[in-house]
Amino acid sequence: QVQLVESGGGLVQPGGSLRLSCAASGFIFSMYTMSWHRQAPGKERELVASISSTGGNTNYRDSVKGRFTIFRDNAKNTVYLQMTSLKPEDTAVYYCHGPGRGDWGQGTQVTVSS
Repeated sequence: QVQLVESGGGLVQPGGSLRLSCAASGFIFSMYTMSWHRQAPGKERELVASISSTGGNTNYRDSVKGRFTIFRDNAKNTVYLQMTSLKPEDTAVYYCHGPGRGDWGQGTQVTVSS
């Protein structure tokens, strides 16, 4: 079965950086688009970034463009989210998603606070 395991979250000061990882198993990782989503308290889950199966195409929500980078290593079945210049409004639980609609990781908490 599909398994997505996120790691790398934590507490960081504004302006800091974090790298999230999502280790995937149970499907042919290199064939599927993958994405990162986030959900802040009291808010709906939102798409942060997505990456095509080969990594050749990426998309970002406007609020993270220029600060976040999504990339993948198909040899390691892992997708990453490099986050820089973090802001308090980036605080949320971050989820890895793919390949099917119901395939989500357990989430990793990112808290940006001084």
